[in-house]
Amino acid sequence: MSGDLSLEEFKAAVVGMILDRNPELAIKALCEHYKVDVTRLAVGVLEGRTRGVQAVYSASRKEILAANSEYLYDPFTIIREFYHHLRYHGMRHRGTEKHADKFAEGFIVAYTTVVARKIGERQRAE
Repeated sequence: MSGDLSLEEFKAAVVGMILDRNPELAIKALCEHYKVDVTRLAVGVLEGRTRGVQAVYSASRKEILAANSEYLYDPFTIIREFYHHLRYHGMRHRGTEKHADKFAEGFIVAYTTVVARKIGERQRAE
């Protein structure tokens, strides 16, 4: 998928897939783009990690667990947890929460930029 798109357009497309309630397709695209194994998505919690958490990545299960089904359709939450999947190597995490936030924010910014540009193009064409 990402071969025909710029990085900005790819990021926007990933956010769009999640907003269109297809986070599995977004995860598949992310995993292909970053050349990592596909992680699963599920609703659930890990013991001892539930308080105020929207989602968590379980490296041992290679799974993103959303606290409830609505978080599966929250681009920031899903992309943020994907970052943790991306940064696990040999069962050791090599990233920080700050970096996960920044990674997800980059996708959100790309989405808003691409949407604004397309709206502007459409308005100019009319």
